[in-house]
Amino acid sequence: MKKIATLLTILFIGITSHAQNAAAAKKLLDEVSAKTKTYKNMVMQFSFNNGKQETTGKATIQGDKYLVDFMGITQMYDGAKMYIINPNEEEITIASAQHTQMQTASIASILSFYKKGYTYVWDKKQTIGGKSIQYIKLIPTNKNGVKEIFLGIDTKNKTIYNRTDVNKNGSKTIITLKSFKTNQALSKNLFTFAKSKYPNYYINNLD
Repeated sequence: MKKIATLLTILFIGITSHAQNAAAAKKLLDEVSAKTKTYKNMVMQFSFNNGKQETTGKATIQGDKYLVDFMGITQMYDGAKMYIINPNEEEITIASAQHTQMQTASIASILSFYKKGYTYVWDKKQTIGGKSIQYIKLIPTNKNGVKEIFLGIDTKNKTIYNRTDVNKNGSKTIITLKSFKTNQALSKNLFTFAKSKYPNYYINNLD
């Protein structure tokens, strides 16, 4: 009887500890998300590493709108439609909101994607470049190609430091924010698509 009681106690402690860790992870993520909502806009320089090569890019986010320049391709969302501009092919793909889920850039949703479809685990803490980085492990509740995601959070500034996607085949992709600026002076036409700028481009409209 004592053994059963001991096992039940250990099980209860384990469940309670897990719940507390999950709550702490969710709380930290919510604090980061809440802080980003106070910004008028965000401008980020980032690196993307797939284990074979590392490339850099830039993202500007203002509310639901964003502009991402990455690997020579520009991806813009004006709040209603997505525009993918490929200078190499002289092609522009346009899609309305109903088509944007598969197109949305990871960097543009790095600060909000966690809110649906994940469970949380309080993970390791590291000091990187003098910054205290707390990692949160996110486990997808649906069965897709991603096994788990690690978000590194700068605990002092409450900002995302990096995101690591671990796929079921063992491969990894890492997005690291190299610079993070807020409330910048942006052009009023930054998120406006002007067809006249691309006179010779083929327009692929998915709507």
